[in-house]
Amino acid sequence: MEKIWLQSYPQGVPAVIDIDHIPSLVALFEKACADYAEKIAYISMGKAMSYRQLDEASRAFAGWLQSRGMQKGDRVALMMPNLLQYPVALFGTLRAGCIVVNCNPLYTPRELEHQLKDSGATAIVIVENFAHTLEQIIAKTAVKNVVVTPMGEMLGLKGMIVNFVVRHVKKLVPAWKLPGAIGFNSALATGRRQGGRAVQLNQEDIAFLQYTGGTTGVSKGAMLTHGNIAANVTQAYSWIKPAVREGEELILTALPLYHIFALTANCLTFLMVGARNLLIANPRDIPALVREWGSYPVTTVTGVNTLFNALLNNSDFAALDFSTMRLTLGGGMAVQGPVADKWAQVTGSPLLQAYGLTETSPAATINPLDMEAFNGSIGLPISSTEVSIRDDYGSEVPLGQVGEICIRGPQVMKGYWQRPDETDLVFYPDRFLRTGDMGYVDKKGFVFLVDRKKDMILVSGFNVYPNEVEEAVAMHPGVLDVAAIGVADQHSGEAVKIFVVRKDPNVTERMLIEHCRGLLTGYKIPKHVEFRDDLPRTNVGKILRRALKEGA
Repeated sequence: MEKIWLQSYPQGVPAVIDIDHIPSLVALFEKACADYAEKIAYISMGKAMSYRQLDEASRAFAGWLQSRGMQKGDRVALMMPNLLQYPVALFGTLRAGCIVVNCNPLYTPRELEHQLKDSGATAIVIVENFAHTLEQIIAKTAVKNVVVTPMGEMLGLKGMIVNFVVRHVKKLVPAWKLPGAIGFNSALATGRRQGGRAVQLNQEDIAFLQYTGGTTGVSKGAMLTHGNIAANVTQAYSWIKPAVREGEELILTALPLYHIFALTANCLTFLMVGARNLLIANPRDIPALVREWGSYPVTTVTGVNTLFNALLNNSDFAALDFSTMRLTLGGGMAVQGPVADKWAQVTGSPLLQAYGLTETSPAATINPLDMEAFNGSIGLPISSTEVSIRDDYGSEVPLGQVGEICIRGPQVMKGYWQRPDETDLVFYPDRFLRTGDMGYVDKKGFVFLVDRKKDMILVSGFNVYPNEVEEAVAMHPGVLDVAAIGVADQHSGEAVKIFVVRKDPNVTERMLIEHCRGLLTGYKIPKHVEFRDDLPRTNVGKILRRALKEGA
């Protein structure tokens, strides 16, 4: 496809990036720590950590890993929410030359066992709340070095109170037994005594095994190299540079850092501008999140549609001071028009969509930051990135026609860890990655996401995309949340079914169907409505349509 998107690029954004001068993510990290040494890097539960302190602590963690015999290329699993321990362990692992394996703290024993065995991780840092999960399966894995950390371990005296509440008031720490495990501060103390050695890294070395379901099959590790992530950080930085003030930004991080969106956007890209990162350990506690937000001059926030929607439906959110807000970036799932419109109305900050996936590190498209209103697009292909819209046979479709979004660029993964067959399935011979997402490109080069290919509903031979149905239903003032799936129908093959969480308890099935008649073509109108108290979600808040289908 001709690079028509370049005509719509914001002023100052380059068509091509150059990362030849960046040998690794460690080089980026160490430069940021030197440039912003006295600035605050992270804030967690009221405790601040400077870039200098982050530099020193991560160096100590690298030293501990090396004291345990960890070598370049060894895998280290990190399993914790957004705590100060996370960036210390993350950057320490990279500085030791090891590969980070991010684990969702909510994994079941089966899921954790799969990921640890598949990655071959030999060390893990885990918050104590989930140590009992590791206890059940560690004997089946190669893990030999275990660090178990209480939630408040790096909070000083306040941490003692936090740990008491977590353990004894909220009772969030089930009993566990992991012989040989040590605490995080003990590991740092050992690392300081032992010291560490610098490891030679290059862009081809793997930095992360980021696990994903991908487009098919069992969870597999996307091999994201230092070059992949450095490219994506540089691409994102080039895009936001005109809109940010170096050393002055405060980004709210409610999405988990172990997820690729917050990892690259919040943790790494904003590291380059010396931002303060406000860590939210439990984003599901919306009232607590709102209170935390109210204590700081937040300038930037990233999130997913469900998070923005939940905030907008909190009675205290609108009363916050948004005078410092300059950038809101949505990704991870489609942002609904009604949510974006209300967000801009309440905060005065337009909600801009970006798009990517684990396999693209993740950013592939971003909307111009000077846009004043939501346009429904997922943005323009970012610097050095190509988008091709293709049919089922791999042929490019005409401009404006829906097909599978395919991506090529320096941020695209090396492949899936130890799965060459799965890797071959997602790459065309010309190295365009098949995303499994359906979309189209308009004449100005803006990309529009229609839906996941596998979620498409086929009604009497017509394609129905759940996103479109969900957005229409969400326009009803009595709807808090909605998900649409296809269910078997003897007359039309499939029919649309919606699952609705009501804001107004008086909303009925008939009311919603009548509402949709004015917004959707006949075959797209829901035939079935089921009311729920809540909807199943992923760790970052995306609605799990698959779980709804399995129970339908």
